[in-house]
Amino acid sequence: MQDRYDVTIRPVRAADEADWRRLWTGYLEFYKASVPEAVYVSSFARLLGDDPQDFHGLIAEAGGKPVGLVHYLFHRHMWKIENTCYLQDLYADPAARGKGVGRALIEAVYAAADAAGAPSVYWLTQEFNYTGRMLYDRIGVKTPFIRYNRPA
Repeated sequence: MQDRYDVTIRPVRAADEADWRRLWTGYLEFYKASVPEAVYVSSFARLLGDDPQDFHGLIAEAGGKPVGLVHYLFHRHMWKIENTCYLQDLYADPAARGKGVGRALIEAVYAAADAAGAPSVYWLTQEFNYTGRMLYDRIGVKTPFIRYNRPA
């Protein structure tokens, strides 16, 4: 079994921009995606803002070094009175995978959702993300929903 990290989870701070960019770029590259510079700038600004409808961001640190991130937001749900929580991006540096970083980040989102009175947390992943899905199968419940997008 691989060694576990002693992981600290904390909110994204302004001083994290370079590490956040490195981690989020790694996430985007994993999914063979990219975004323009304007999206990096606006997304990071939103993470630091105080609009409750914007995304929240957490950084996972091991040994004082950022090794993972998660982005999540709260939104209304027509079938519930309370808000629900959408976990959009979850990423751990390749060297940090299998060492408890992803689990710690998801559990931190669970705790933030509970504190906000939003007990429902959900996320999506691509079918080919087998490593991530091994964790998700232990910490979440797979649903039968199929996602559709508007054509480009």
